[in-house]
Amino acid sequence: MRPPIPTGTTLQNRYRVLSVLGQGGFGRTYLSEDQGRFNELCALKELIPAQGGAYALDKSKELFQREAQILYQIQHPQIPQFRATFEEDQRLFLVQDYVEGQTYRTLLEQRQVQGLAFSEAEVLQLMRQLLPVLAHIHSKGIIHRDIAPDNIMLRQQDGKPVLIDFGVVKELATRFQSPNLTVQNTTVGKPGFAPSEQMQSGRAYPSSDLYSLAVTAVVLLTGREPQTLLDDTTLTWYWQRWVTVSSGFAQVLNKMLSYRPGDRFQSVAEVVQALQSPTPTNYTTPPYQPSAQTAAPSTPDVSHMATMAVGRRLDPLPVTASPHRAAPIVPAPRSSVWDDPLAVVAIGLGLVVLTGVGTWAVVRAVLNNQPSPSPTPTLTASFSPTPTFSPTPTPKPTNEPVAYSQNLDLSPDTKATKTGSLRSNETVSYILAGEQGQQLSAVISGEGVLMTVLGPNRQPLSGQSNRVSLWQGTLPYTGNYYIQLSPVKGLDKSDYRLDVNLRSAVTPSPTPTPTTPSPSPSPSAPSIQIHRVRFEAGQTATTVSDRASPQVTHRYLVRATEGQIFKAAVRDGSVTLNLSSPDGQPIQAATNVLSWEDQLPMSGTYQIDVIAAQDTNFSLDISIRN
Repeated sequence: MRPPIPTGTTLQNRYRVLSVLGQGGFGRTYLSEDQGRFNELCALKELIPAQGGAYALDKSKELFQREAQILYQIQHPQIPQFRATFEEDQRLFLVQDYVEGQTYRTLLEQRQVQGLAFSEAEVLQLMRQLLPVLAHIHSKGIIHRDIAPDNIMLRQQDGKPVLIDFGVVKELATRFQSPNLTVQNTTVGKPGFAPSEQMQSGRAYPSSDLYSLAVTAVVLLTGREPQTLLDDTTLTWYWQRWVTVSSGFAQVLNKMLSYRPGDRFQSVAEVVQALQSPTPTNYTTPPYQPSAQTAAPSTPDVSHMATMAVGRRLDPLPVTASPHRAAPIVPAPRSSVWDDPLAVVAIGLGLVVLTGVGTWAVVRAVLNNQPSPSPTPTLTASFSPTPTFSPTPTPKPTNEPVAYSQNLDLSPDTKATKTGSLRSNETVSYILAGEQGQQLSAVISGEGVLMTVLGPNRQPLSGQSNRVSLWQGTLPYTGNYYIQLSPVKGLDKSDYRLDVNLRSAVTPSPTPTPTTPSPSPSPSAPSIQIHRVRFEAGQTATTVSDRASPQVTHRYLVRATEGQIFKAAVRDGSVTLNLSSPDGQPIQAATNVLSWEDQLPMSGTYQIDVIAAQDTNFSLDISIRN
């Protein structure tokens, strides 16, 4: 395996490597600075094929570009945005957005130290926030293949889970396992988290991702690894021994954990419906079949008791008859009342009478319950050749594009802020009058909305101005400029905030011509070392220390929210501070200062540059409070 790229290396004359974020058998991930997007942080993913050589590189590059086209289709705010691919020094790279936060594996380990795990409410919320993300990628025929706590990040910016590290790159790396580059079945996925069909044959379905999501859920609930929750001999999950959750939630998870793909939920929609059901179906327990010893006696449909004749008791016969009286006639015994014709007739007449009375009572009750009849109104119908009503217009499809515009009254050296919401089919353009040479900066804040800056010719300005979140530059013409906002695909509605700053044109001062020019060596620009400031749990202040020199500038990146009070102050050392706002503009009152404190006008990542005229050790206090 080739060694990592040294820190400070610039690739493609654009991406400056800052550090190594992670490394595995399939490649490395670097934290980099995109100098073509105002030093925006990004993640570079390097693919390391199993085989070397020119042919292997060509085949890797071919498949790499093919899979990059698939990743390009994924545009969701909870998935790092794919930016580009490139090759340099026989290395293949993917460029994606950098997500600042912690993985759920790290969060779980932090809780395990305290003997805790995630609650049912937390895991249920995580699933409800991730299921729409899976629905989005599954609708495009893409399977993640590697869902696990390590590949789900809790984004610091908004507290939402972000799905990272798709198995595409790993699958590519495993395609080259033989000298002749024969494509082999892949086994992408973490043991215990990936289902058997994926690990054994390389096949993956939407239900495979749902299986991995359920394994992730029970691991977060129990704080135990899958190998300790699954019986390998019976393929039965015993996670409920270690945690108690509601019966409905447990049933949903157990169905997602089914060994056979056909026994699981087949789509995200089915899982969502099951989670929303107040009385979910019992997915795991078969219908109860009582045994012979415990079965309760049931009421038979037909009686099995012996039939007994019912009649009056007969008088005993006299032993002798009187000579003067005739012997009494004794009726023959009857087996039942139905043997007596008179009884049968009497019973039939009784039934007829009862039927008539019952029918009369029912009809009377029905009539009494009906509302009292009201006089029948006389309807006068008038007919005319032309109908007096107008047909209901056919509603337009809700996804028909809707575009509207709004003038932005912005004078030079002033700022303007616009907020609003956009639906999936809406586009808004803010129009402002600009003059050649003026400086324009625009920042869009919010998940799911991007902007395109158009010139008077209605074409995107040169450089990175199409579907970006930040743009700044010099206006090339005089006329109306358009800042066009449009939502990211896959979102029904997105909120946004637009901050626009217009500055006067800078008139260059004449440069005097030296009478005796003498070449002077231009000092090399100092290198920049970037540090991300993180606060401990529950803390709002921290102190950082390092050593500065004229050749090295230490840049501290601090994530803050609009309205918070931000303070930076030098505690020790002969250094000064330069602060910049998230749009890359220097803060005028925070240039070459020892201390600065103010309420923040916008949300984003602020920069603190530590400048030193000589080698010195320094300490810096940084705090953020509401």
